[in-house]
Amino acid sequence: MINLRKLVGGVFFCLIYSGAVVAAPDSAAGKTMSSRCVGCHGAEGNSQSSNFPILAGQKPAYIVNQLRAFRAGTRENGMMQNMASNLSNEEMNNLAAYFASVKNKGAGGDSALAKEGESKVSMCFGCHGQGAKGMGVTPRLAGQYPDYLKRQLQAFKKGTRKNGPMSGIAKMLSDDEIAAVTEHMGSLK
Repeated sequence: MINLRKLVGGVFFCLIYSGAVVAAPDSAAGKTMSSRCVGCHGAEGNSQSSNFPILAGQKPAYIVNQLRAFRAGTRENGMMQNMASNLSNEEMNNLAAYFASVKNKGAGGDSALAKEGESKVSMCFGCHGQGAKGMGVTPRLAGQYPDYLKRQLQAFKKGTRKNGPMSGIAKMLSDDEIAAVTEHMGSLK
């Protein structure tokens, strides 16, 4: 008969002394690596163009999840697939730690349209966190470029970007509602 205490104790002892150490993400190393991201995502991840998402202030789990999806080819974007294909998991974690530590400067939004979208965004907070600041593997939407968010919602709506819950939600929104919601998200800090 196996003595469960001895078995668990033995496994614990082996893990402690095996030399298998999992290092915490290194945001300083991520900052150094981020130099390859600046061309598109801007200094400190604050993109200057709505063609590229703002990474500053993004949740680490979301960044890592997306980088892995690009590397695996389950999220399609030629440039990002190329960039992510050469990153190790440790490098992805370091980049994510760095971008999460940087302040999102915010993109802003059309104030009149943002006001119209205010009444429609509460459904987003369940997954994207209070104030749309991100939660776990769901992205921070607050302060993101409205035009970038519009393109993503349209891609979910058309099925060219895959995500079951977001695809369903996007299909329920009219183009006018998408415009109002995304302008409101851009206006959040």
